This record gives sequence, structure tokens and C-alpha cells, in this order.
Amino acid sequence: MKPVKDRGPDSVRNGVALSRTVHWMFDRGLLSIDDDFRLLQAKPLLPEGVDRLFHPSGYIHVPDTARDQPSRAFLRWHRDNCYKG
Repeated sequence: MKPVKDRGPDSVRNGVALSRTVHWMFDRGLLSIDDDFRLLQAKPLLPEGVDRLFHPSGYIHVPDTARDQPSRAFLRWHRDNCYKG
């Protein structure tokens, strides 16, 4: 997602609800999310066993309504500018 400090909007579509630990990894580019809402992991940079924090399907849970889901444009920005995988 695009941080507000980088001119990202302060909106629901530019955010995801994450636990504190997962948020820390996401902010540092160790995790990201693809356009189908599948969690991407920079595996060589993550500690062993961290996958226990994630849903076994490999996908994040998103609202059913498209207008409430994370914006694919902001997810792409995060992958292109933050993700280290």
C-alpha cells in the first residue's frame, strides 16, 4: 500500500488490517500481496516458521464488496516500491 507520506491517500482502499508483527514485515517489504490477494513472502529473508502466522490457503481475507477491498493499484505500488521478494 502507498504510505500517506509518499502521497498515498488516507482511505480504506489504501490499507489492509494486519497484526502488529505482520504489519512490521509488510512495511519492510518482507511481505506483499498480489492482485488476487495472495500473500507474497520474501522467503529467504523471513525466519523459519513465520508461515504459521498466515492463513494456510496463502490468501488474505478481504471484504466481499469490491469498493471495500484493497486497491490493486496500491498493492502494485507496494510490490514495485517496497517488496524484496
